Amino acid sequence: MKSKFFTDRKENFKGTMKSYSFQAELEIIGINPFVAVPPDILQKIFQDSGREKSPIPICGQINEKTYQQNLMFFKGDWRLYVNTTMLKNSPKRIGEIFDFTISYDSEPRIVKQPQVLSEALAKNLEAKKVFDQLIPSKQVEINRYIARLKTEEAIERNVR
Repeated sequence: MKSKFFTDRKENFKGTMKSYSFQAELEIIGINPFVAVPPDILQKIFQDSGREKSPIPICGQINEKTYQQNLMFFKGDWRLYVNTTMLKNSPKRIGEIFDFTISYDSEPRIVKQPQVLSEALAKNLEAKKVFDQLIPSKQVEINRYIARLKTEEAIERNVR
């Protein structure tokens, strides 16, 4: 079933950028739950962001829960992927209709390198050389992964 869209415009939860509201049915491609953003809202996001190339950083709410995500272009369509951080048990909720707000997110998304990783790389020049040769998105992924670890043991196990 194709999503039905109901849209209106209001300020986003940060109160800074234009925000757009819609309802959409949660769909799945492969193992990834997503919703299609209505074409008129997608055009407004392109206009607000000044770009039509993936990824486009966005923020908003799903059923009044705040999220930060990227709009992605995949297999000919723009998609808002809905992960379990955004919506608990999202893979099990395919077919449900949810309320969304969406805004272009102009806030920089800088992921600082965790101090423990910086120190470890400074001590191991061979590892630093390998890390520095990784593509920037892979470096960000590693920094984000280390930064989100909860225990000292997990951090130590992943950094050494």
